[in-house]
Amino acid sequence: MEKSDYFAHKTAVIDDNCKIGNGTKIWHFSHIMSNCVIGENCSFGQNVVVSPDVILGSNVKVQNNVSIYTGVICEDDVFLGPSMVFTNVINPRSAIARKDEYKKTIVKKGASIGANATIVCGNSIGEFSLIGAGSVVTKEIPAYALVVGNPSKQIGWVSEYGHRLNFDAKGFAICPESKEKYQLNNNKVAKIY
Repeated sequence: MEKSDYFAHKTAVIDDNCKIGNGTKIWHFSHIMSNCVIGENCSFGQNVVVSPDVILGSNVKVQNNVSIYTGVICEDDVFLGPSMVFTNVINPRSAIARKDEYKKTIVKKGASIGANATIVCGNSIGEFSLIGAGSVVTKEIPAYALVVGNPSKQIGWVSEYGHRLNFDAKGFAICPESKEKYQLNNNKVAKIY
Protein backbone atom coordinates (compact mmCIF):
# COMPACT_ATOMS: atom_id res chain seq x y z
CA MET A 1 0.00 0.00 0.00
CA GLU A 2 1.24 3.43 -0.88
CA LYS A 3 1.22 5.44 2.37
CA SER A 4 -0.25 8.91 2.44
CA ASP A 5 -1.78 11.14 5.07
CA TYR A 6 -5.25 9.62 5.44
CA PHE A 7 -7.33 8.48 8.42
CA ALA A 8 -8.64 4.94 8.88
CA HIS A 9 -10.69 3.94 11.94
CA LYS A 10 -9.17 1.03 13.88
CA THR A 11 -12.03 -1.25 12.74
CA ALA A 12 -11.45 -0.51 9.03
CA VAL A 13 -9.62 -3.11 6.94
CA ILE A 14 -7.30 -1.92 4.19
CA ASP A 15 -5.78 -4.56 1.93
CA ASP A 16 -2.39 -4.42 0.24
CA ASN A 17 -1.63 -2.47 -2.92
CA CYS A 18 -4.16 0.33 -2.42
CA LYS A 19 -3.43 3.93 -3.29
CA ILE A 20 -5.32 6.26 -0.92
CA GLY A 21 -5.07 10.03 -1.27
CA ASN A 22 -4.23 12.59 1.39
CA GLY A 23 -7.06 13.78 3.59
CA THR A 24 -9.27 10.74 2.97
CA LYS A 25 -11.27 9.39 5.94
CA ILE A 26 -12.33 5.74 6.25
CA TRP A 27 -14.76 5.04 9.09
CA HIS A 28 -16.03 2.07 11.14
CA PHE A 29 -16.12 -1.46 9.69
CA SER A 30 -15.25 -0.41 6.14
CA HIS A 31 -13.13 -2.60 3.87
CA ILE A 32 -10.89 -1.21 1.14
CA MET A 33 -9.79 -4.12 -1.05
CA SER A 34 -6.60 -4.60 -3.06
CA ASN A 35 -5.54 -2.49 -6.03
CA CYS A 36 -8.01 0.34 -5.41
CA VAL A 37 -7.14 3.88 -6.38
CA ILE A 38 -8.80 6.46 -4.12
CA GLY A 39 -8.28 10.18 -4.56
CA GLU A 40 -7.68 12.92 -2.01
CA ASN A 41 -10.23 14.14 0.55
CA CYS A 42 -12.68 11.27 0.10
CA SER A 43 -14.98 10.17 2.91
CA PHE A 44 -16.22 6.62 3.53
CA GLY A 45 -19.00 6.15 6.07
CA GLN A 46 -19.64 3.09 8.19
CA ASN A 47 -19.75 -0.37 6.58
CA VAL A 48 -18.50 0.60 3.11
CA VAL A 49 -16.84 -1.97 0.83
CA VAL A 50 -14.60 -0.92 -2.05
CA SER A 51 -13.88 -3.96 -4.24
CA PRO A 52 -10.61 -4.68 -6.05
CA ASP A 53 -9.54 -2.37 -8.89
CA VAL A 54 -12.17 0.31 -8.20
CA ILE A 55 -11.10 3.84 -9.12
CA LEU A 56 -12.43 6.85 -7.21
CA GLY A 57 -11.50 10.46 -7.89
CA SER A 58 -10.97 13.16 -5.29
CA ASN A 59 -13.63 14.47 -2.91
CA VAL A 60 -15.90 11.44 -3.36
CA LYS A 61 -18.39 11.10 -0.49
CA VAL A 62 -19.60 7.56 0.21
CA GLN A 63 -22.33 7.25 2.83
CA ASN A 64 -23.02 4.25 5.11
CA ASN A 65 -23.65 0.74 3.76
CA VAL A 66 -22.46 1.22 0.18
CA SER A 67 -20.57 -1.46 -1.78
CA ILE A 68 -18.58 -0.20 -4.77
CA TYR A 69 -17.94 -3.24 -6.95
CA THR A 70 -15.17 -3.98 -9.44
CA GLY A 71 -15.97 -2.18 -12.69
CA VAL A 72 -17.10 1.06 -11.05
CA ILE A 73 -15.25 4.32 -11.69
CA CYS A 74 -16.30 7.50 -9.89
CA GLU A 75 -14.84 10.79 -11.03
CA ASP A 76 -14.19 13.77 -8.73
CA ASP A 77 -16.88 15.23 -6.44
CA VAL A 78 -19.30 12.27 -6.68
CA PHE A 79 -21.83 11.70 -3.85
CA LEU A 80 -23.06 8.15 -3.14
CA GLY A 81 -26.05 8.19 -0.78
CA PRO A 82 -26.71 5.77 2.08
CA SER A 83 -27.32 2.15 1.05
CA MET A 84 -27.27 2.89 -2.69
CA VAL A 85 -26.35 -0.13 -4.81
CA PHE A 86 -24.09 -0.80 -7.78
CA THR A 87 -24.25 -4.03 -9.76
CA ASN A 88 -21.49 -5.39 -12.00
CA VAL A 89 -23.00 -8.43 -13.76
CA ILE A 90 -26.16 -8.34 -15.89
CA ASN A 91 -27.31 -11.92 -15.23
CA PRO A 92 -25.75 -13.17 -11.97
CA ARG A 93 -26.06 -16.82 -10.93
CA SER A 94 -24.58 -18.37 -7.82
CA ALA A 95 -23.42 -21.52 -9.61
CA ILE A 96 -21.91 -19.76 -12.66
CA ALA A 97 -18.70 -17.73 -12.40
CA ARG A 98 -18.99 -14.49 -14.37
CA LYS A 99 -15.96 -12.56 -13.07
CA ASP A 100 -14.78 -12.10 -16.65
CA GLU A 101 -18.11 -10.45 -17.54
CA TYR A 102 -18.01 -7.45 -15.18
CA LYS A 103 -19.53 -4.39 -16.84
CA LYS A 104 -18.03 -0.94 -16.41
CA THR A 105 -20.10 1.79 -14.75
CA ILE A 106 -18.82 5.36 -14.81
CA VAL A 107 -20.20 8.01 -12.47
CA LYS A 108 -19.04 11.32 -13.89
CA LYS A 109 -17.83 14.44 -12.09
CA GLY A 110 -20.21 16.03 -9.62
CA ALA A 111 -23.01 13.46 -9.95
CA SER A 112 -25.12 12.56 -6.89
CA ILE A 113 -26.89 9.25 -6.33
CA GLY A 114 -29.59 9.25 -3.66
CA ALA A 115 -30.19 6.83 -0.80
CA ASN A 116 -31.28 3.30 -1.75
CA ALA A 117 -30.93 3.94 -5.50
CA THR A 118 -29.76 1.04 -7.69
CA ILE A 119 -27.45 1.52 -10.66
CA VAL A 120 -27.62 -1.37 -13.13
CA CYS A 121 -24.12 -1.98 -14.49
CA GLY A 122 -22.90 -0.84 -17.88
CA ASN A 123 -24.49 2.61 -17.68
CA SER A 124 -22.79 5.97 -17.32
CA ILE A 125 -24.15 8.59 -14.94
CA GLY A 126 -23.65 12.04 -16.50
CA GLU A 127 -21.79 14.99 -14.98
CA PHE A 128 -23.69 16.82 -12.23
CA SER A 129 -26.77 14.61 -12.69
CA LEU A 130 -28.97 13.90 -9.67
CA ILE A 131 -30.44 10.42 -9.15
CA GLY A 132 -33.35 10.53 -6.70
CA ALA A 133 -33.59 8.28 -3.66
CA GLY A 134 -34.86 4.78 -4.46
CA SER A 135 -34.46 5.16 -8.23
CA VAL A 136 -33.46 2.18 -10.37
CA VAL A 137 -31.21 3.32 -13.22
CA THR A 138 -31.35 1.01 -16.25
CA LYS A 139 -29.90 3.29 -18.97
CA GLU A 140 -27.41 6.10 -19.63
CA ILE A 141 -28.09 9.33 -17.73
CA PRO A 142 -27.25 12.65 -19.43
CA ALA A 143 -25.27 15.44 -17.79
CA TYR A 144 -27.35 17.66 -15.45
CA ALA A 145 -30.35 15.28 -15.62
CA LEU A 146 -32.79 14.92 -12.70
CA VAL A 147 -33.89 11.28 -12.58
CA VAL A 148 -36.39 9.52 -10.29
CA GLY A 149 -38.46 6.33 -10.08
CA ASN A 150 -38.39 2.62 -10.85
CA PRO A 151 -37.44 2.25 -13.61
CA SER A 152 -35.88 5.69 -13.50
CA LYS A 153 -37.24 8.46 -15.66
CA GLN A 154 -35.82 11.91 -16.30
CA ILE A 155 -38.15 14.61 -14.95
CA GLY A 156 -35.99 17.68 -15.44
CA TRP A 157 -32.57 19.26 -15.17
CA VAL A 158 -30.44 20.45 -12.24
CA SER A 159 -27.61 22.92 -11.77
CA GLU A 160 -24.15 22.08 -10.46
CA TYR A 161 -25.47 23.14 -7.04
CA GLY A 162 -28.31 20.58 -7.30
CA HIS A 163 -31.21 23.00 -7.88
CA ARG A 164 -33.92 22.34 -10.43
CA LEU A 165 -33.46 24.44 -13.56
CA ASN A 166 -36.47 26.14 -15.12
CA PHE A 167 -35.65 27.03 -18.71
CA ASP A 168 -37.32 30.01 -20.41
CA ALA A 169 -38.69 30.01 -23.97
CA LYS A 170 -35.20 30.77 -25.31
CA GLY A 171 -33.67 27.80 -23.48
CA PHE A 172 -31.91 29.66 -20.64
CA ALA A 173 -32.07 29.11 -16.88
CA ILE A 174 -30.29 30.53 -13.82
CA CYS A 175 -29.36 28.54 -10.72
CA PRO A 176 -31.09 30.21 -7.76
CA GLU A 177 -28.09 29.66 -5.47
CA SER A 178 -24.98 30.20 -7.61
CA LYS A 179 -26.62 32.57 -10.15
CA GLU A 180 -24.77 30.66 -12.88
CA LYS A 181 -26.51 30.53 -16.26
CA TYR A 182 -27.35 27.35 -18.20
CA GLN A 183 -28.54 26.70 -21.72
CA LEU A 184 -30.73 23.85 -22.97
CA ASN A 185 -30.11 23.06 -26.63
CA ASN A 186 -31.07 19.84 -28.47
CA ASN A 187 -31.97 18.17 -25.17
CA LYS A 188 -28.50 18.84 -23.70
CA VAL A 189 -27.62 21.25 -20.90
CA ALA A 190 -24.43 23.28 -20.71
CA LYS A 191 -23.28 25.87 -18.19
CA ILE A 192 -22.53 29.22 -19.81
CA TYR A 193 -19.32 30.73 -18.50
